[in-house]
Amino acid sequence: MSLKSEIFKSVDSIPIAYWNNLNCCTNIYYSPEFLKAFEIANTDIEFNYIFILKDEQAVAFANTQIVTIGIETITKNITMSNKVRRVVNNMFCNNHIRVLFCGNVFLSGEYGTFLKDNEDKVETFKAIAEGVKQLSKSVKKIKAIFIKDFENTSLSITNHLEAYDYAAMQVEPNMIITLKPEWHSFDDYKNALKSKYRVKANRADAKSEILKAQFFSEEDIQKHKNQLQELYHNTIDNADFNAQILNLDTYVHLKKAFKEKFIVKGYFLEDQLVGFLSAMQNRTHLDAHFIGIDYSNNKEFAIYPRILNDYVRLGIETKSDQINLGRTASEIKSTLGAEPMALTCYGRHKQSLPNQVLKQFIKNVHIKSFKQHQPFK
Repeated sequence: MSLKSEIFKSVDSIPIAYWNNLNCCTNIYYSPEFLKAFEIANTDIEFNYIFILKDEQAVAFANTQIVTIGIETITKNITMSNKVRRVVNNMFCNNHIRVLFCGNVFLSGEYGTFLKDNEDKVETFKAIAEGVKQLSKSVKKIKAIFIKDFENTSLSITNHLEAYDYAAMQVEPNMIITLKPEWHSFDDYKNALKSKYRVKANRADAKSEILKAQFFSEEDIQKHKNQLQELYHNTIDNADFNAQILNLDTYVHLKKAFKEKFIVKGYFLEDQLVGFLSAMQNRTHLDAHFIGIDYSNNKEFAIYPRILNDYVRLGIETKSDQINLGRTASEIKSTLGAEPMALTCYGRHKQSLPNQVLKQFIKNVHIKSFKQHQPFK
């Protein structure tokens, strides 16, 4: 039976029957409410949603965004020789390029494609690849395509992208803490740590004790939105790579749609907002989202270490079985007991000749290594 793709430019134009066919909305990241929050708030991004149909029934879905990125944002943080860097920068004329991402550019993990159970996974995934190709042809000035963030268990399916001339590359892993059912409090968790890591956790709490922490309502997010955006920009400037900057209006919409499942917590020094964390409770997982930090106060008041401690607290309080702390700062996260979960991306240049150069470049990309701590007794 042949599969065909249908592309929608907004969440509102997708027939409800398609969501019902897929039965994917128990995972918040595939729900129309979640996708719509990003679409409404980030008007500088072009969103497209690809559905794969079989007998007029939806059997797969892919979430895409077209974003504009400075090429140096990509090349400056990747280990390569200056010669290769020059070649790649010149290939994209050293300027901003339009890139089609398949996957959620604001989430780290496998949240961009959904394949319905009991369907031929390889065939439906190939149909998604065809849908992405069709979309890239219909949009002008796209230079590159990235299909992002697959776990190792999916690679037997996703490696079929190589037949479409994509090259695979490992990206920074997600750092995952697996919570034990016997941890009913932060003290239970700390008791499982070796002494030096317990001292570290206690020090972070002691140094940040002066901070007043507050869970934000929808009104609070709205009220402090400018400071939240500024603090988030600080962390983006410190990150190795960031494809796109999120407009934190998104958080107002997420809070409205998901109530207590979407968490934003602010940290005040006297009356000044100096940090925040955000997280989504998705079924039995707690997923860290973006954070923001006033770095001028970070060292003295241990804002970042306190945020990490509070993610563990939140995971235990929400009775989650795992916490996804996302990528970046992998070593620090490993001191809390987080283990890396490998992720693979696929990339290609839209035109075949430059793609041969880009594929060689992608094959030579290596992620930074880090020291993996073993903090548990």
